[in-house]
Amino acid sequence: MFKNILIPTDGSAVSRKAIKAGIKLAQALGAKVTGYYGIVMLPPSVYGDGDLIEKDVVKTLDRLARATGEKYLDEIAQAAAAAGVEYTGLISKPASAYEGIIEATKKKRCDAVFMASRGRSEFKKLLLGSVTHKVLSHSTVPVIVYR
Repeated sequence: MFKNILIPTDGSAVSRKAIKAGIKLAQALGAKVTGYYGIVMLPPSVYGDGDLIEKDVVKTLDRLARATGEKYLDEIAQAAAAAGVEYTGLISKPASAYEGIIEATKKKRCDAVFMASRGRSEFKKLLLGSVTHKVLSHSTVPVIVYR
């Protein structure tokens, strides 16, 4: 059925639950797992009145975000190793979270995405949008949503 399942993470509690369930699925299917973390940077205008943020600060933020992503991906790697599931990880800097997930499926040749749903209220989804909904709408591979 599936041979390479992408499991994106943002480090949240619901994401951690989805990791466990996604690894169990991969183990049952004999599939490998690809962990994914996207570093979504805020546009410079968010930081102030048009002042550009200093390059050193940007480098520090990038380094910290990458270290956070590696920590979260290490959780997937450890769970996969404990289950005897082959694992690879990917960190990227996409324009948006959902675009990163879609790009990761293509880059790592994943044939399914197993991801958590944050369970936002309908009103918040309307205002903020939903990464899960956008992945469901744009993915060319099956998306399994863990709740």
